[in-house]
Amino acid sequence: MRILFVSAEATPIAKAGGMGDVVGALPKALRQLGHDVRIFMPYYGFLNQKMELPSEPVWWGTAMFNDFAVYETTLPDSDVPLYLFGHPAFDHCGIYGGMDEYWRFTFFSNGAAEFIWNHWKPQIVHCHDWHTGMIPVWMHQSPDISSVFTIHNLAYQGPGRGFLEQTTWCPWYMDGDNAMASALMFANQVNTVSPTYAEQIKTKLYGEKLEGLLSWISGKSRGIVNGIDAERYNPSTDTYIPQTFSSETLDDRAANKVALQEEVGLTVNKKAFLMAMVTRLVEQKGIDLLMQILEQFMSYTDAQLVILGTGDRHYETQLWQMAYRHKGRMSVQLLYNDGLSRRIYAGSDVYLMPSRFEPCGISQMMAMRYGSIPIVRRTGGLVDTVAFHDPIEQTGTGFAFDRYEPLDMYTCMVRAWESFRYKDEWKKLQQRAMRTDFSWYNPAGEYLKMYRQSMGAEPVLTEDEMDKIQHLIKENQL
Repeated sequence: MRILFVSAEATPIAKAGGMGDVVGALPKALRQLGHDVRIFMPYYGFLNQKMELPSEPVWWGTAMFNDFAVYETTLPDSDVPLYLFGHPAFDHCGIYGGMDEYWRFTFFSNGAAEFIWNHWKPQIVHCHDWHTGMIPVWMHQSPDISSVFTIHNLAYQGPGRGFLEQTTWCPWYMDGDNAMASALMFANQVNTVSPTYAEQIKTKLYGEKLEGLLSWISGKSRGIVNGIDAERYNPSTDTYIPQTFSSETLDDRAANKVALQEEVGLTVNKKAFLMAMVTRLVEQKGIDLLMQILEQFMSYTDAQLVILGTGDRHYETQLWQMAYRHKGRMSVQLLYNDGLSRRIYAGSDVYLMPSRFEPCGISQMMAMRYGSIPIVRRTGGLVDTVAFHDPIEQTGTGFAFDRYEPLDMYTCMVRAWESFRYKDEWKKLQQRAMRTDFSWYNPAGEYLKMYRQSMGAEPVLTEDEMDKIQHLIKENQL
């Protein structure tokens, strides 16, 4: 199949959230399964700092009374062809923000449609979030091109119908109050990034005022759990961590804990219960829940905590103040640093993810891959990826609580802290977590089924594809 991903982000060159991880990894897995997959994304002004870029475009186009250029290169560390949409509107050094954000991404979507119609024609155009929401509407008039739309963040739905009608071409058949709603209406298939979240967004609590529409289109929607790039995030080969290890050499992991404590200013103590968060400091991630119980938990345990991320100034300030009161036991790093995030995964004992809602989540899978046990709230993709630890039955990969309440989180953290004292059982828990398959190969198979269904074909994998998936999973097991 010929498949074109159209997205505002793609790891490792442009990432603001989980969408970048999906677009940076899923095409690689699909290409390994024998399909022609390419990516179309904006030519941001900062890209020349991250990769070599071509000097001459491969195609010129016009959309919304503006000329644009398209440059062809390759996504770093892969064989995935990458098309970059070049226009001065994307020259500033940022992915999102600015008064012209709606205009920029509407223009980008329009340019992608022109590129599809006039330069490289895929069988499937895979669109991501509201930034590409108009593409399924326009592709509706091209029956030989099927569209798939993935919801990464339902809270951001893009420009309204009035803005779109004044700015770009809105066909007579178009329906929907904004870019996101229109995409849901006209895409051949729709998916979210976890099965549990796919059901949750049909309710008023999670539906962001689109629960009625999402229920109405449920016949063409589904949830597919995200994966992680198992080759890129591999503790047995990762050059960003001081000591490599695998599930068979877990004793070597202790060196990473000591190195992390030294790096972030915590008291070096191999026996301390080292907790971690790598996250955006926003309400969605449960920061307010953590701050309500952290003082008490720190007072009654030997725990340490390291937090990496940026976000709301309110949370940043409060966390800084708490770190000052707990010098040597709490460290707050207000920055984005991929290398440090890996060292945190590799050196921490548990990973906190008490999200208010979570479409899927990547961090809990990263943590388990590196042997850090997740403590999560049972919502969205966290339900689908973290199973509660049962030491009697020797099952489970982490700890979980249901209600978004401080006492529930506190109780869950205490259970994890008590379990940490039993080193042999804890090691078995780590090994189960590390051996869980979170690679992209099984999800890639589910996407292939969805692509075929969007084209009106039987949603099944070929024997060759199934054999390749099993082989690739075995290659990446720890």
